[in-house]
Amino acid sequence: MSDLKLWYTSPAEGWSQGLPAGSGRMGAVIMASPRREVWSMNEVTYWSGREEVIPGPFGGREALEEMRRYFLSGNYAEGDRLAKQYLQPVKRNFGTNLALCELEFSFDQPVEGLEEKGFRFRRELDLENAVIRSECHYPGGYTLFREVIASHADDVIAARIWSGQPGGLSFTLGAGGGTDSFTVSRLDDCTLRFRCQATEQVHSDGTCGVWAEGRIRLELTGGRLAMEDGRWTVAGADEARVYFTVCTDYPNKAEGWEQQCSRSLEQAAAKGYAVLREAHILDYREEFAKMSIRLGEAADPGIPTDSRIRRLAEGGGTGDLGLFALFLQYGRYLMIAGSRADSPLPLHLQGIWNDGEACRMGWSCDYHLDINTQMNYYPAEAVNLGASHLPLMHYLERLAQAGRRSAQDFYGSEGWTAHVFSNVWGFTAPGWETSWGLNVTGGLWLAVQMIEHYEYSQDREFLQRQAYPVLKEAAAFFLSYMTVHPDKGWLVSGPSNSPENSFYPDSSGEPQQLSMGVTLDQVLIRELFTFCLRAAELLGQDKELQARLTGAIAQLPPLLTGSRGQLQEWLEDYAEAQPEHRHLSHLCALYPASQITPEETPDLSAAARITLENRMQQDDLEDVEFTAALFALYFARLHDGEQACKHIAHLISGLCFDNLLTYSKAGIAGAESNIFVIDGNFGGTAAIAELLLQSRPGEIRLLPALPAAWGSGSVSGLRAKGNIEADIEWADGLLVRAVLRTHSTGTVFVRVREQQTVIHAEAGSSYTLDGRLQQQTARC
Repeated sequence: MSDLKLWYTSPAEGWSQGLPAGSGRMGAVIMASPRREVWSMNEVTYWSGREEVIPGPFGGREALEEMRRYFLSGNYAEGDRLAKQYLQPVKRNFGTNLALCELEFSFDQPVEGLEEKGFRFRRELDLENAVIRSECHYPGGYTLFREVIASHADDVIAARIWSGQPGGLSFTLGAGGGTDSFTVSRLDDCTLRFRCQATEQVHSDGTCGVWAEGRIRLELTGGRLAMEDGRWTVAGADEARVYFTVCTDYPNKAEGWEQQCSRSLEQAAAKGYAVLREAHILDYREEFAKMSIRLGEAADPGIPTDSRIRRLAEGGGTGDLGLFALFLQYGRYLMIAGSRADSPLPLHLQGIWNDGEACRMGWSCDYHLDINTQMNYYPAEAVNLGASHLPLMHYLERLAQAGRRSAQDFYGSEGWTAHVFSNVWGFTAPGWETSWGLNVTGGLWLAVQMIEHYEYSQDREFLQRQAYPVLKEAAAFFLSYMTVHPDKGWLVSGPSNSPENSFYPDSSGEPQQLSMGVTLDQVLIRELFTFCLRAAELLGQDKELQARLTGAIAQLPPLLTGSRGQLQEWLEDYAEAQPEHRHLSHLCALYPASQITPEETPDLSAAARITLENRMQQDDLEDVEFTAALFALYFARLHDGEQACKHIAHLISGLCFDNLLTYSKAGIAGAESNIFVIDGNFGGTAAIAELLLQSRPGEIRLLPALPAAWGSGSVSGLRAKGNIEADIEWADGLLVRAVLRTHSTGTVFVRVREQQTVIHAEAGSSYTLDGRLQQQTARC
């Protein structure tokens, strides 16, 4: 077993050292030090902004056809001018998720002799049980223990604080908010009530946003409790228990919404901390225990996590294999903490946590649809957390409803579309600058996750009731929206950009962003049309649509190789204006799609590798968390485990804070500081899983890109498409044993290197294979 704790002997001086906890709706980052502890509190629906109609003029189909004529004739400047006129809305009350409040504990402790021999401080996050703890051991025997849980089972964040000596616990506790509307008042002898509105003036006008109301309850064993100016003082207690809950008026302001937090608090306090803790661990471990991983030998138990990160960076290699396993399990922890089946919203740019940095600048803590939100859910199915995918499925249903208006207003088209980002208010219009905001397949890119969920789960009810209706309407949009290229005869999209890149269409030296038939669009549209055709045939529906899709698929452009041997990012072989760019959108043909594979498309695989190598060679490469994860994922799909592992190591050692949360570097995309963005955690988790198992419908590859340094190890509970779970054991770089548990009936080809076998699987069966893929047992 790999170690399953993040632990530190140094205090958390700020948010980037704090440890995250989450209930799937509420989030907290716990910053513990010997004399002080701060909880940074979040709630996933606490958004500024409001639902509003985007004002025109739009121009519809007539304007779309006019600008297309300019782009297709090579007059990019005039086409771009019209796009800005008709496809560039004014920024209004888009909003952002905001930090909710902070709880601050100040502890009375003996301060003499902290440097003397015998003082010890430790804080940790136990991934196996989702418990955050800290311990202070002082000379003379004084001890202080603190423990925090974020319970999905009881919808509460709770803590226990105690001293090793009777009457030895004294502290103060207060709460403060991030907006001017925050108020706190005494509800009864042991309960505070707070109320606030999510307002800000960067992403909205400062007047609109969700209202929140919360409760903080403090109970003591022994000692005295006093309150003054909304702040508690505890003196001489044996133990304290803290309960926190909050509710908001999103999505509607139904009468009595404020009382839900009171009910949750009363129920939790009535159970008591010990019962809450037990229920929390049982509920959490039901998800977390589905998968385990061991890479090499266990790490040195005497090295704290921040030191391990620095040692990996200094070593410049891929040592400390346990840190890779820990990073994967941390990604699974964050997924469970941030996205449960009943979460009201999916993971945003920072999951369900928020340090406030993105919100105060031009960024927004929102749903970016040009890689970030997609990457949040890249590992969900593979690492056996399919239930965590469900909030995104529900969000996509609402996004499709809202996107019908954008399809009609901007393009005069049927179906639905969404562009570069969205919020909780149903925003689906282009962004307010066409250079980055006109990614016409942003909503589709996200909706591809519905295909992933179905292919892993084989849930026909989900296909019929959720996935197919949403994807069929997306197909209706593109069938209505696309046009035939007058010279090439291909069916193309556009004008659109390849997020968020630019190119030189000619030698004039003027970079452009918009064109027709960008590669990303064509890859995603092929995925959409192909899946919708299969789904319609399976469900026995929409014969006319099937015929239209068949014809359209035959007319889509192929993937193309440019003059430099690279995979073309655009329909034409343009020169890159930013060869150092952080986005690699066109390589989605390699991952998560499988339109490029080393076995079936070797020439395109070679072109993809050249694309990656060209980007890596740039001295001023925009080195951000999602790019490092993408490099790892793409090289894994090219079966190059060494390069993939190198980029995972860089992600962990060069793009993570001390708390192992990933970030985007200051200076890139307008970032004023290193900005926490959680997609790197999830992208890196997906990449590690891809090194060990890759799958397509009807096919599983075991150990497809195993790095040499990972010579021996084991993993259990990985999932493959086709509703299959896999346990894999290997030694000296070779497969020793694999067990496949099949939950659906079907035929699957299993491959490891040049060997292969076929299994005619029955639902509820288990198949054990040896290192040569010889079947050992089959049982129901």
